[in-house]
Amino acid sequence: MENYVTLFDSLYLPQGIALHRSMERHVKSFTLWILCMDEQTYAILKDLRLSNVKLLYIADVETEELLSVKSYRTKGEYCWTLSPFAPKFVFDADEAVDRVTYLDADLWFRKDPEEVFNELDNSGKGVLITDHNYAPEYDQSFFSGRYCVQFMTFTRVGGEHVRQWWQERCIEWCYARFESGKFGDQKYLDDWETRFGKYVHSLRNKELILAPWNATRFPYGNSVVWHFQGLRVIRKRSSYKAYFGFYNLPDTTRKYIYQEYLKDLGHSIGLLTRVHHRVRTQGTPTTWQTIRNYLFRVLVLFKLSLPLDIADIDVKINE
Repeated sequence: MENYVTLFDSLYLPQGIALHRSMERHVKSFTLWILCMDEQTYAILKDLRLSNVKLLYIADVETEELLSVKSYRTKGEYCWTLSPFAPKFVFDADEAVDRVTYLDADLWFRKDPEEVFNELDNSGKGVLITDHNYAPEYDQSFFSGRYCVQFMTFTRVGGEHVRQWWQERCIEWCYARFESGKFGDQKYLDDWETRFGKYVHSLRNKELILAPWNATRFPYGNSVVWHFQGLRVIRKRSSYKAYFGFYNLPDTTRKYIYQEYLKDLGHSIGLLTRVHHRVRTQGTPTTWQTIRNYLFRVLVLFKLSLPLDIADIDVKINE
């Protein structure tokens, strides 16, 4: 039995439910703990009664130190601040849990992650982190960090020292900007293999956990988990579309990864429709983000623009 924890609010319910659906299909034995970031998320998930899921409500677990910084951070920055706390919330809720893996809500399982955990077990260490493994044309390691807070495992005993250090740093500073070598919750991981070499293992098999920023570098076929960073659900009256983001995706990745993921998003939206939840547009990139990405292409890719990648979501209300 592996324990996982993720967090999201009502805006990202479609991705969170799609994550759970992929785990039901591929993960052999698991409990998914969901930290509900608002009351609506908690109420909806409680009503849906998803199998192998345990709910945590943010207001029930927030500490004084978290509340002391909450008002100074955006919703996204506060979610990042919570990343190192999420495994602890699970450990505190169930003393029988020995290992917790944090998952971003926009992850999607294609296979059982046994190979990932075998590598961690063979390392003899208590913490697992994963490299961004950027394709050369998309390398943003300097600003965003070498490692990605997407799939991180902590053991109760061997990983606590590392998790506690990370928690303290995120309380001190966790913002959506690059400043003095820091960025959000993520740049803190850059030196973990040297700072915490006795405890931390970086996943060596680079093809197991993939994302749009390395889709041109690795074939999708060996991936266990796919990270749909940047994908947004857009509501168009009674229909829904998915905006894929800025990265250039191979046609095979669109067909066998993204189009398959859209089926789970459609199922999720159908479930939410049946419990009378109105799925909202998750937003398209802000002007600043658009300018940043176009400048990035000019400087690194020498491309002024790429086609806007949008696809229809077929909502399965009666499934």
